[in-house]
Amino acid sequence: MKKILVPLLACITLGEVAFTYAAEEGFKSLFNGKDLTGWEGNPELWSVQDGAITGKTPPSPADPKKSTLEHNTFLVYTAGPVGDFELRLTYRIVNGNSGIQYRSKVTEKGKFGPIVAGYQADFEAGKTYSGILYEERGRGILAERGQKTVIKSDGGKHKVEVVGALGKSEDIQAKIKHEDWNDYVVIAKGNHLQHFINGVQTVDVVDEDTSKAAKEGVLALQIHVGPPMTVQFKNIRLKPLSGGPSAKSDIDLLQGEWVPVEIVANGEKASQEALDSIKVRIKGNQYFVESNNSSQGTFKIVESSSPKKMDVVSEDGTELPAIYELSGDTFKACYAVNGAGRPTAFKSEQGSDHIFTIYKRKGQ
Repeated sequence: MKKILVPLLACITLGEVAFTYAAEEGFKSLFNGKDLTGWEGNPELWSVQDGAITGKTPPSPADPKKSTLEHNTFLVYTAGPVGDFELRLTYRIVNGNSGIQYRSKVTEKGKFGPIVAGYQADFEAGKTYSGILYEERGRGILAERGQKTVIKSDGGKHKVEVVGALGKSEDIQAKIKHEDWNDYVVIAKGNHLQHFINGVQTVDVVDEDTSKAAKEGVLALQIHVGPPMTVQFKNIRLKPLSGGPSAKSDIDLLQGEWVPVEIVANGEKASQEALDSIKVRIKGNQYFVESNNSSQGTFKIVESSSPKKMDVVSEDGTELPAIYELSGDTFKACYAVNGAGRPTAFKSEQGSDHIFTIYKRKGQ
């Protein structure tokens, strides 16, 4: 087992990132279409159904016209903040109200899941609010549908100045498909914020209220209090724009030191003593393993595949095909050794020549 531990650990390194939407240059997929890897929320409300992130609220036993929710809650993207970006996704909603939070912050762990405050690209099953810019737990509506606005500071309070029009609200609403799939685009660059639904611009905002205008923050999806509802999201992809931070790639998130908390090789678990003797450091697309048999090498990843792929090459030229998952400070990988084929699941069985590992960021 010791002979295959070191090359296996090498697989942690990353290098090249491929994107699902190759025709959309610079865009990165934020959802793998199968599970909620990279997202965090209440698992009783959020799931993946029919290839889409799905949020559902159950009816209240006391009043079936209302859901059991007592506060708005969110599914939060965990792979770093967004700053200047273009976000593209497709959504569908049945009943109720929802939205896309951006440059936002998680304020607390609520009874029903994370509570988030900040900019929101709103949409609903009704006919009034889809496309507006709303600041959740903040300044409220910053632009109604069809408005161009400038947000100014006025004696410590904010003031919304309407400076132009993009079209009539009812005409924009006519382009939105009821309880069907619609395309949403959000562009944020500096203090200029724009929303589009099905190719039609819905708001154009310049936020000059400098004490409250957010430059970066989390991305999240909303479930709203009110009637029982279903909201779905798919084809979620993001492109960073120059001048600000954006969602980080997996190779960025893997930088630093990691320690294994579980290693299973050919169905056999490594002892705690063996785990304690191993440390892995990642720098760029290189890895360095400190153990009884220290080693190093390089790696590259294909972040858009499902499961995500990793290809490790040790310093002696040994190639190790692998799959991996990354969520917060936990890194999970399964490697193939001795010429075995790339794993398809995160497990190691006797005779498989697969090594399953779980790492934690050092200090966590």
